[in-house]
Amino acid sequence: MDIVVKGRKTEVPERFRKHVAEKLKLDKVQKLDGKVISLDVEVSKEPNPRQADRSDRVEITLRSRGPVVRAEAAAADPYAALDLATAKLEARLRKQHDKRHSRRGNGRIPASDVAGSVPDAAMLDESGRLAVDGEPREEVPTTRMGSLEIQGEGPLVVREKTHSAAPMTLNQALYEMELVGHDFYLFVDAETKQPSVVYRRHAYDYGVIHLNPDSFGGEEPGGAGGALGG
Repeated sequence: MDIVVKGRKTEVPERFRKHVAEKLKLDKVQKLDGKVISLDVEVSKEPNPRQADRSDRVEITLRSRGPVVRAEAAAADPYAALDLATAKLEARLRKQHDKRHSRRGNGRIPASDVAGSVPDAAMLDESGRLAVDGEPREEVPTTRMGSLEIQGEGPLVVREKTHSAAPMTLNQALYEMELVGHDFYLFVDAETKQPSVVYRRHAYDYGVIHLNPDSFGGEEPGGAGGALGG
């Protein structure tokens, strides 16, 4: 498999082509995805001088027997953009690789054998309801999700997480968002110490929302959410 490097409305120097081959190590890519068919790298240039800090864009497209994986990034020069795009590609390939292996799962117990194999396993009656001591349990089930106590079919909170977060600059937050491949990133602004969210807008634009804890007492709830429509 070869790496195809092409430019869109821009020339690609031979030096950069060699750098791509050194940066995108095929043995590492094939280790994460052994069914790779092709790997294309496209370089483009943004002529708008007001976007000089992200004038060079690199898009990497990996085609295999599975889903197509793409990673793109923009920076002040193509080498920096390539570094960002490569990191994103490797993160996505590693995530897919781990997901494939976790799905295989060794030593799984069939659902029909759980009651006999797992001590104190819950018992279900013929209608699929939880039974206690052989009798159906009629009371409404209560589930606790973080700080919420849900009875019956309440609001669905899939997961709640708490992370330690060192304050960072807006540029660092943008880099981290591109690295993990999400459309938003929550961080603490190093300059203002405010909880903030950077998010992807239309095209290649970004937006940022800052929360001011001091103003919560004097504003109506939901004010921060309205900023997303800007």
